[in-house]
Amino acid sequence: MREIWASVTERGQVTIPAEVRKALGIGKREKVIFALEDGTVVLKKPRFASIKDVAGSVPALSPPRDWKVVEKAAKDEVAERFIQKMREGNA
Repeated sequence: MREIWASVTERGQVTIPAEVRKALGIGKREKVIFALEDGTVVLKKPRFASIKDVAGSVPALSPPRDWKVVEKAAKDEVAERFIQKMREGNA
């Protein structure tokens, strides 16, 4: 395993070294993921950095639905999951 050092600024910022950016294929203004596990941090490039990256990957609803109907269904699903967590004592 190769270690590459960097410094933390007073504002808590770190510049990702060029070698690491190149290895991960990270360009300017792209998103990164810091994964924390057992005191270790892993820097990853997201598979999809933005909604634009996945646009068109999901087929349109058939038949098309009104946005208000879709929004209500999503809110109902979130509420149902929360109620389930409450019943299990996890909320």
